Amino acid sequence: MFENNPICKLLNIKYPIFQGGMAWLGTAELAAAVSNAGGLGIIGAGHMPPDLLRAEIQKVKQWTDKPFGVNIMLMSPFVKEVIQVVLDERVPVVTTGAGNPGEYIPAFKEIGTKVIPVVASVALAKRLARTGVDALIAEGTESGGHVGEITTMTLVPQVVDAVDIPVIAAGGIADARGMMAAFALGAQGVQMGSRFVVSSECIAHENYKKLVLRAKDRSTVVTGRSTGHPVRVIANKLTRKFDELEKANAPVEEIEKLGAGGLNLAARKGDVEMGSVMIGQIAGMLNEIKPVQEIIDDIVNNLAKVMENTQNICK
Repeated sequence: MFENNPICKLLNIKYPIFQGGMAWLGTAELAAAVSNAGGLGIIGAGHMPPDLLRAEIQKVKQWTDKPFGVNIMLMSPFVKEVIQVVLDERVPVVTTGAGNPGEYIPAFKEIGTKVIPVVASVALAKRLARTGVDALIAEGTESGGHVGEITTMTLVPQVVDAVDIPVIAAGGIADARGMMAAFALGAQGVQMGSRFVVSSECIAHENYKKLVLRAKDRSTVVTGRSTGHPVRVIANKLTRKFDELEKANAPVEEIEKLGAGGLNLAARKGDVEMGSVMIGQIAGMLNEIKPVQEIIDDIVNNLAKVMENTQNICK
């Protein structure tokens, strides 16, 4: 299976399944586990200082001999240093968010690193495709963390039609049904973040995982739309404070200050009331913690069943 898949061929991976590059949660432990299970594990650099990122990369190299990636937030205050670390360590794959990686692509290409930006619109997809990136991740608003406005169902086929490079679908995907749907929309791979948050290998605080497991289909909200940096999280005391400030037309600086450090507070320290519990709308489907290997095996093994059911409906 997947021997002819363009993403698998491009990256030399067994399955076209990416782990989302989640800050504070996409650590070496999770990235190595996903890569060892046949997918593409990704370290979430976020606002990580360069020395810490280097240590995470070196841990992944110790724990797997499979390809892995680093997600670079281009608005990070350490972006230049982070990119230099990625170049020094010759990371096989880079995914990017919050900006245009164009100026860095020649350096990545020189060492053979594949560059795959995350996009939330067709316009951005077209612009980045022209810079010579290797593929694109089309991420719908269903996803957790920083989000755009367009749903996965509508975004993916439009991006596929607009570019001539492989597209990976992200946002609202957690099982074989979601993966098959992504293929039907024209994507050639999927990226999942939320599903891997409730894996055994994810270092998220127990309180964080428990809240995700209790989540329902309408448990998430989007905060920060007035700042231009909307984020999908589980509703809690923090989101209600965001709502109050935004309804009062508070200054952007005041709203953004409220969220500063919120993900670390929830993910590492376990404060899920005043912390930012980033998770996608798919959280309502997540009801148990499993090892990464089992998560990926379940998806791959169930694809044939999903395909059969689809064919029966179409007869």
